[in-house]
Amino acid sequence: MSRGEVLGRPEGLPGWFDPLLTRVAECRTEDFTTLRRPVGKGGRASAVLVLIGEDDGGRPDLLVLQRAATMRNHAGQPAFPGGATDPEDAHAPATALREAQEEVGLDPTSAEVLALLPELWIPVSGFVVTPVLAWWRKPHPVHPLQPAEVAHVARLPISELADPANRIRVRHPSGWIGPAFQVRGLLVWGFTAGVIAAMLEMAGWAVPWEPGRVVELPDASAPVPAARGGAPDEVVP
Repeated sequence: MSRGEVLGRPEGLPGWFDPLLTRVAECRTEDFTTLRRPVGKGGRASAVLVLIGEDDGGRPDLLVLQRAATMRNHAGQPAFPGGATDPEDAHAPATALREAQEEVGLDPTSAEVLALLPELWIPVSGFVVTPVLAWWRKPHPVHPLQPAEVAHVARLPISELADPANRIRVRHPSGWIGPAFQVRGLLVWGFTAGVIAAMLEMAGWAVPWEPGRVVELPDASAPVPAARGGAPDEVVP
């Protein structure tokens, strides 16, 4: 399975998914970041699961988790389930699904992988992150399985992520400013917010908004983002 490849339209896939799948087939790294992995540079492989399902009313939502406040890196920060690739992982989807199972109890058979987004190079941490786009065919209850790492799990409605009232920008103590979302008590920023913002645009779900409001990041120890909307230490080693 190559980056940007779409595996077809599974039976039963909601129609609202079609625009995103069409655009994903044509997406490039530049749609997410201006950074390119240097030629000859390796990097530690990792993957995150971008899992989109729908609620009882047929409205799309996105699964995210919130890291535990006691973690050394990205404490309290919302993120996609995911992490570094293990030797036994056959490919990026295997990594993303395994991590989601370990972190929040996701049943891997309930999700259907649709496509791989472009690899994103995180220079500060040396990670090469592959976002794995998947459809949550059979949503089920999920919850933190590793309290030392995961504090909270949420399904964020796409309509609320796209709502201009919930879209802001955040300023890091370094001076960096990037996109963010304030949804259901969570401040989503960094790598995760960058991927979400790009997907909203690709799917045609984005609503015009005025990016004038800037909020200071409350945690001065947060890592300095390394890319457009990207944080350098988003993925747990």
